Amino acid sequence: MSAITHMPTSIAPPATAPRRRFPLIIVLLLVPMAVVNLAAFVLPVLRLGQISFLESRSGGVLTDVYTFGNYLDFFTDSFNFGLVINSLWISFTVTVATLICAYPIALFLHRVSPVWRNTLFVITVSPLLVSSVVRTYGWMVLLGDQGLINGSLLSMGLISEPVRLINNTLGVFIGLVEILIPYMALALIAGFGKLDQSLEEAAASLGANAFTRFRRIVFPLTLPGVALGCLLCFVLAISSFITPKLLGGGRVFLLATEIFDQAIIQLEWPRAAATSVIVLIIFGFALAVYSRVVRRFD
Repeated sequence: MSAITHMPTSIAPPATAPRRRFPLIIVLLLVPMAVVNLAAFVLPVLRLGQISFLESRSGGVLTDVYTFGNYLDFFTDSFNFGLVINSLWISFTVTVATLICAYPIALFLHRVSPVWRNTLFVITVSPLLVSSVVRTYGWMVLLGDQGLINGSLLSMGLISEPVRLINNTLGVFIGLVEILIPYMALALIAGFGKLDQSLEEAAASLGANAFTRFRRIVFPLTLPGVALGCLLCFVLAISSFITPKLLGGGRVFLLATEIFDQAIIQLEWPRAAATSVIVLIIFGFALAVYSRVVRRFD
């Protein structure tokens, strides 16, 4: 009987996962984008923040003296507090109204036959080919005291005097909603990827009516697109100044119009920069809310 010998076995060290090297081609492709973002966004924002802490003399001359006075003046002035509240409220209501108007359009485009989808999609986004200034002047013609709407109502005897549809908050609201509808529709269509018509058909076979299917299936599945569209329209609404300036007639005061007046008319560049930084902080809060909503529904 042969002797059985046990050879000692050495335990090999665990194999380490190979390091993933970042391909050089990806770095080269990212460099141009990083340079453009650095030159066109990061550096201007840093410069804006620097100016917001500077003092200025009459005539818009900047000094080398740094101060917190621009921010203290903003937060201690009741007018600025009302400015923030008014801007947030108008932007919020415009966003909600835009969502209500654009949601049926986006849902129809998502469900329409591919034969008509491209044509209807081009029609939906075609207002973006026209400058917002031109569209705003068009609304001034329509909403003016002698405009098409008041003229039609007067000729039909429905009103005895023109209705104030311009140079007030109502005119700004109407103009912003119309201008932002294509943006909201695009964002909604991009977020409708999870919407599956077979789920609606299954719910219908179980007896769910149209409203129940929309409330329990369609709308929850499209919430990521709704969140994206609301974020986009809120940011565009609160940063818009051409439409509020023209349709508001100088009677509607918002953060964007105040920044324009401080920088261009009053030549108070540090105050305008401080107000701009506060608007950027509001953008950051809106982005944080959007991120939480998206994570929750993903």
